[in-house]
Amino acid sequence: MKKTLIIYLLSFASLNIYSSYTADQETITAKINDVSIAYVTTGKEDGPPVLMVMGLMASHKVWGERIVNGLVEEGYRVILFDNRDTGNSEKLDRLGKPNLYWKYFLYSLGIRFSAPYTLEDMANDGVALLDHLQIERAHIVGASMGGMIAQIIASKYPDRTYSLVSLMSSPKIPTRSDISERNQDNLRNMENVETKDVQEYGFYPRAMPRQLTAIFEAGDRSDIVSKIEVPALVLHGEEDTLVPVKYGKLTAELIKNSKLKIYQNMGHNLPEEVIPALIGDIVSFYDEINEVL
Repeated sequence: MKKTLIIYLLSFASLNIYSSYTADQETITAKINDVSIAYVTTGKEDGPPVLMVMGLMASHKVWGERIVNGLVEEGYRVILFDNRDTGNSEKLDRLGKPNLYWKYFLYSLGIRFSAPYTLEDMANDGVALLDHLQIERAHIVGASMGGMIAQIIASKYPDRTYSLVSLMSSPKIPTRSDISERNQDNLRNMENVETKDVQEYGFYPRAMPRQLTAIFEAGDRSDIVSKIEVPALVLHGEEDTLVPVKYGKLTAELIKNSKLKIYQNMGHNLPEEVIPALIGDIVSFYDEINEVL
């Protein structure tokens, strides 16, 4: 079971050694919204900025060197950070451990409830980091839960957002019947996984109840996503069994004039063979935007 969970966690990561950015690059810490947030920047200081937001429990390292350097080589300045409660950012165990079954039950009944922190809090962290770096506006890229956070940034802060790339994400919580049994088992057991490999990639399994509660608390964000007016590119894997491709299609349907690209042989991960096409699609999307900026 542990081996399966480790593979599941690391399946996001691109391990190839590449130039410029390296996964072991030392992070800088800043006080953001009363939480210590760890971040790194790479690429040309005067390049168009790209803020990349990773998903559930995962640090910035999970983006992998190849994707980050693919953007750097095209002249972009990439800002990577660890969400609160992950990686080298401040761990928030002091906020307690929510009862996920109870929170999901309340969510399923449409009853509002509190959360240690919310997706909006995490979106505000990203914008505050841009403030800290004195960056007025950036391209926002988010994967999985990070895509949910990126959607909120694009909707709430259009004046800070050049564009949105929503990667293997959704405007709402997938139903249980849409999530494979294997992924459900992984989520149930993930909180107890503490291995060297998981730690090296900055996963913090103890954050899972708090971050899932944030997702439950946000509920269906279709109204928020439908208000996004910045240019948007929606990327999804055909074989995704955690956030099935229909949720990527729904995201694209909700965002006016968005573009949708679906990759074959890609699940809820970043497979090596798909990365060149993914980088190419993002860069082409940015090129079109840069022509009118």
